[in-house]
Amino acid sequence: MAFDPDLADRLEAELRQQGVDPVRKRMFGGIAFLIGGHMSCGLVRGEMHVRVGPEAYAENLAKPGAREMDVTGRVMTGWVTLDGPEDLDDDALSSWVATSLDFVRSLPPKP
Repeated sequence: MAFDPDLADRLEAELRQQGVDPVRKRMFGGIAFLIGGHMSCGLVRGEMHVRVGPEAYAENLAKPGAREMDVTGRVMTGWVTLDGPEDLDDDALSSWVATSLDFVRSLPPKP
């Protein structure tokens, strides 16, 4: 398995705790969580990818443990990657989920 199933469960529980009903979708050899049809965050190969949006990108990139998301050889602005996400405590996980939801909730739902 290319992602930590226990961390996926924690992530899904936190998304639900913050008032959304995420959809799990296998993507890129890992798992992604979609909100209103939009990717919010995901797990693959020991990394967590968090969608933060273009306006909050620089601020979140400067946070400890965050780096540019580069999956295809091209940096994806608006997303950050966290290495070792299984080490995130509940408060840190909650904060990253809230940051992602701040952006994703601003997007119109996909049909």
